[in-house]
Amino acid sequence: MSKFDRYMLSQFLILFSFFALILVAIFWINRAVILFDRLIGDGQTALVFLEFTVLGLPKLITTVFPIAAFAGSVYVINRMTSESELTVLQATGSGPWRLARPVFVYGICVAVMLSVLTHFLVPMAKAQLTQREAEISQNVSARLLTEGEFLHPSSKVTFYTRLIGTDGVLRDVFLSDRRNPEEGMIYSASEAYLVRNGDGTTLIMVDGLAQRLSSETNQLSTAKFRDFSFDISALVSNSTEEYTSVDSMVTPALFTDWTALGERVDITQGTIAEEFHARFAAPLFCIVAAMIGYATLILGGFSRFGVWREIVIAFGLLIAIDGIRGTLEGVVRSDPSRWPLVYLPSLIGLILVLAMIWQTAHPGWLRRLRRAKVAA
Repeated sequence: MSKFDRYMLSQFLILFSFFALILVAIFWINRAVILFDRLIGDGQTALVFLEFTVLGLPKLITTVFPIAAFAGSVYVINRMTSESELTVLQATGSGPWRLARPVFVYGICVAVMLSVLTHFLVPMAKAQLTQREAEISQNVSARLLTEGEFLHPSSKVTFYTRLIGTDGVLRDVFLSDRRNPEEGMIYSASEAYLVRNGDGTTLIMVDGLAQRLSSETNQLSTAKFRDFSFDISALVSNSTEEYTSVDSMVTPALFTDWTALGERVDITQGTIAEEFHARFAAPLFCIVAAMIGYATLILGGFSRFGVWREIVIAFGLLIAIDGIRGTLEGVVRSDPSRWPLVYLPSLIGLILVLAMIWQTAHPGWLRRLRRAKVAA
């Protein structure tokens, strides 16, 4: 690699790092606000919020990598064009194919980094995140210790407490249990306590009222109680079985019989095929994104008014190709034999890049073709 190639590659990587950092920060703040409100509102600590944030970063980074690769390519080419660096290079004999070499190497570097994320880091983080979510969902106390809000530990159970005292006493408790289709139960009490009982959790209600509504006779029965214990362990699944999903498995683990894998994780082969091939297609799309930024701007040439029109066109092409990629996901999931469609957006982008670079290298081919037709 020549000195000029190393110079351009260093500029690309520096700007890529800058744009990736900015985009990750923007997306992270947007998601962190929602995550913070949900976790802290459920009674979790700041350390849990920090853990969930770190585990969600690999997936977030994979989202911004193609955009950052495109932005870095466009910024460097635009700056070198406005400062006439590319004009000087072209005047000394460096054609568009020669200038595309450092851009292609830059795209490969980004693709390698994204490959490490998609094949290993993202699935590992997803698996750890799923495990932590399961552990938190089993913590009944954390899900019920939220005052002034109607909570739903399960689909047919509603819990409410007006106030939680400093001594841990729950004031003015309301509990609706509709799990039995033949009757509905409503419990209300002035005070309640959460008591750990081995692996289970019991809600002790004091000075309350129990109401039972029979769905057959449509009769309401009430009974006052001085103290009443209600086992709430069943409200949240306490299963400790390891949950496995395709997106939480590293890529080497997917080199197996997809039929057996689909039966084991209860998922279609189309979903497995889409997940597997998408991990290889995503890094290729980063190369295409970087090359689109270069090819579109180099096709526009030098202009004292700038290359903003070419930048808009390049961004539009990137959005259109990425839109095609999102559309084809459902097609592959419905029919796993159509997995080559996952690579179609990158192929379309590659064809556009080659066509634009060839047009830049042969600017007058259409005019010469018309003259040849007239002369004939």
